[in-house]
Amino acid sequence: MTDPGVSHRLFFHAFSEPPVSHPASMPELSIIAPAFNEEDNVEPLIDRIAEIFVPAGVDFETLIVDDCSTDKTSEKLLKLARKHPWLRIVRLEKNSGLAAAMDAGFRNARGRVWGTLDADMQNDPAEILRLMKMLSPDVDMVNGWRKDRQDKNRFTRRFQTKIANGIRNRLSGDNIKDSACGLKVYKRECLEGFTLYKGMHRFFPTLVKIRGFHVIEVPITHHQRLHGVTKYGPGTVGGARAFRAFVDLLAVRWMKKRVIRYQTRELTPSSTTLPPGAAP
Repeated sequence: MTDPGVSHRLFFHAFSEPPVSHPASMPELSIIAPAFNEEDNVEPLIDRIAEIFVPAGVDFETLIVDDCSTDKTSEKLLKLARKHPWLRIVRLEKNSGLAAAMDAGFRNARGRVWGTLDADMQNDPAEILRLMKMLSPDVDMVNGWRKDRQDKNRFTRRFQTKIANGIRNRLSGDNIKDSACGLKVYKRECLEGFTLYKGMHRFFPTLVKIRGFHVIEVPITHHQRLHGVTKYGPGTVGGARAFRAFVDLLAVRWMKKRVIRYQTRELTPSSTTLPPGAAP
């Protein structure tokens, strides 16, 4: 039987912050989606979320983080928010990238569970509901695996993903098949209070594991982008992006090797037994 005086998940490192305060009344789910110049996709995304989650009876909110779009993304979202009270919009004051948009989403989310997806409609929001049901006392995060990618240049993207994940897993000692997949479901405590840095969005499953939580990975559906072009994909800045990703990977490798792991027990005068190694 586990001793209630022993903490088994006190894994701390230099990059943690105190937990972010949150309201006493929390929705069950926060759906978080970063968006940059997705004016043609935000309406179908919100319509699909309404179609799935409103009839399901889930207490939820949807948080769209606008990464300082230069098109009509914010304008369309504000119009949709008048219709859907569960829709919240956070806009970054300048274009800051995917990691910053995710961080802003996490810090503003109120839900007990966080479900993330891309705003480009390549991920079906219905998958969040399916992955939520897989959370349990033994499962803290479910990572989506785009096993059958449907990108317009699917063969190139599959090859890039396979190579990138192979290098990532070899250096980080992990076994995740699709770390960069945007569709993920977390218990709030997995990343609450965690300090993110640029590029860290590529390593969420590994970072969650470093904090002592259990992660599983399951195949999900994937669809072609119908409108616009990818804003955060591998080809956006070429080799410079790949180099930065490799440097970020080395940082994650260092974090994993240097993380502090320990257990504690509070001793009181009424303790009946001394801990191992203590002098009588």
